[in-house]
Amino acid sequence: MFQPVSMQRIYLKLLSEDTQPAAQILADFGVLNTEQLEPELIEPSSHHLEQGFQAAFYNARNHLDNILYHLPFTAPKQIYPYKTIAITDLTNIDKQLSVISQQISVLEERQHQLTGQQTDSEQLLATLEKFLNLDIDLGLLHKNKCFLNLHIGIVKASHLQKLTEAAAKAHHFVNVFHRVDETAYCIVAGSLDHANQISMVLNYAEFHPLQLPLEFHNCPKQIHDELTQKLKQLKKELHTVHRQFLQMGEQYQDILAQAYALLHQAAPYAMIADKVRGHGELSVITGWIPREDLIALEGFLAQKLNCPYVLDSRQPLPEERAQVPSLMRQSNFVQMYQSLMQSYGIPRYGEFDPTSLFMVMFLLMFGVIFGDVGQGAVIAGFGWLMRDKLKPFSLFFMIAGIFSVMFGFLYGSVFGIEDTIIPTLWISPLHQPFYILQIALYWGIGFILVMTLLKAMNNWRLGHHTEAIFNNNGLAGIMLYLGGFFSLKMWVETSDFSQLQQFSIILPLSLILAYKWHKNKLPIGEQILVTLVGGLEALINYLTNTLSFLRVAAFSINHIVLAIAIVILANMMGESSLEYWFMAILGNIIIILLEGAIVTIQVLRLEYYEGFSRFFSGNGRLFEPLKTSIKGSA
Repeated sequence: MFQPVSMQRIYLKLLSEDTQPAAQILADFGVLNTEQLEPELIEPSSHHLEQGFQAAFYNARNHLDNILYHLPFTAPKQIYPYKTIAITDLTNIDKQLSVISQQISVLEERQHQLTGQQTDSEQLLATLEKFLNLDIDLGLLHKNKCFLNLHIGIVKASHLQKLTEAAAKAHHFVNVFHRVDETAYCIVAGSLDHANQISMVLNYAEFHPLQLPLEFHNCPKQIHDELTQKLKQLKKELHTVHRQFLQMGEQYQDILAQAYALLHQAAPYAMIADKVRGHGELSVITGWIPREDLIALEGFLAQKLNCPYVLDSRQPLPEERAQVPSLMRQSNFVQMYQSLMQSYGIPRYGEFDPTSLFMVMFLLMFGVIFGDVGQGAVIAGFGWLMRDKLKPFSLFFMIAGIFSVMFGFLYGSVFGIEDTIIPTLWISPLHQPFYILQIALYWGIGFILVMTLLKAMNNWRLGHHTEAIFNNNGLAGIMLYLGGFFSLKMWVETSDFSQLQQFSIILPLSLILAYKWHKNKLPIGEQILVTLVGGLEALINYLTNTLSFLRVAAFSINHIVLAIAIVILANMMGESSLEYWFMAILGNIIIILLEGAIVTIQVLRLEYYEGFSRFFSGNGRLFEPLKTSIKGSA
């Protein structure tokens, strides 16, 4: 629960001719992360098996992926036998798939052309809507005129009257043929003899010319009929292409089923072919498997692998722990938080897995900040109603909402109304701000202590014993943090800074400085500077990280204040009026959406940067088991 699953390195030794069926069996078992064989175990004459197998497989699979993207196909629901697939089998099926893929490419290109023409025609129709009331040949506007001066464009409706009057003085008239809100579409026409005068008028009226599409070469209604007829023809041709895709799917169903089965059987070996090593007639498949699954694998191989083999296993060596993949097996309840945790990083093998701690910390801080019975119930209800779309992530909303409801009861808050609808069971953040600040401070201290202790435990487990004891993120750092807190607390209460208080800071700080002095092998001047800066950094980091947790209290108070502001605004509209309910509902929706997102981001920030950055490296390898799947691309 708090660490990645313990791993064993296995070595499956067998005849080279049995490697493919063995790979299929291992993929069916689904818990082997295959690896390269260690260099020291590879003899000079060792070689990759079937070097061309992967290339043949991926060529065929890419063709099949392209075909299945376009053609209807239902994968056969059957169990395929374990058998050896030859490169020639893959090459032959790839040739058949290549022919089908080429036919699809021709249809796809035709479909792309028709779709582009359809889009262009629809855009032209949308543009033409503005000109339907205009009874002139739009083609005239593309030609040079001998006597007539024509301008088509848009102008603000507020400028229209002035434009009409000024155009008349310039011996031109204005014809408005379309209006949209405050914009008027119009034609300005007159004699070429007064072209200069009308140009000045148009500039003054902020007249913006329109560039007509070259396709507009007739009267608008006739153009509309032509485009409508063209769209009907394009849709008919697209339907024909779609029907051809369906016919191809039916025509090649047997070939696709054969290819799917063949590639399904070949996939496991293709994925590990460059990792399998052979010497003579013998081969070795190696990788990592959860220790708890080792006995089950032995039984599975004994049942399924009908050939001679030897299975050896061992624990990870100290020098290879950094390369061991991490597998976190969590309950469904915790798994939804695992994706959030993995966005920060993957725990290294043997390192503390913070997923469960992350979940608890997140829910508690979210509840403290966003404590409200009504708003929490809305969040939980949203998660429940959207469970089909959000899938497992719906639990994230439901549980966060439940914690919000729990703290809402403690605060006595329902949609921002405190101690009225329900009584306050614990505290009121608005009326007891110093108390909630104190709680946030102690929460931060506890959180940082736990994170630092986990860092020390990780270092000790990895064999970095000196760092685990004497570094600022080790036991010496914990002593400094506790000593600093004790000294400041006593100084605030007694206005005294006794020798005990001084000793509680100086002793752990001296240990940290001595460790950094010993660790930094630099010239004496640089060594002094680096050591002092390291000690100062330890003090500042502990102080700033602790103060960061005061935002828990600040956002908790801010949430109540914002909710009360919504209640006041709603009351100003008149109680029980329609405006009252509109303001109350809208305000709470804004709080839930806007502040809910802000609170979530702030809580994640506190956990990521004030907590997990102290102990969590996040540079581990994710466990990726061999599986029988041909989905995706190479």
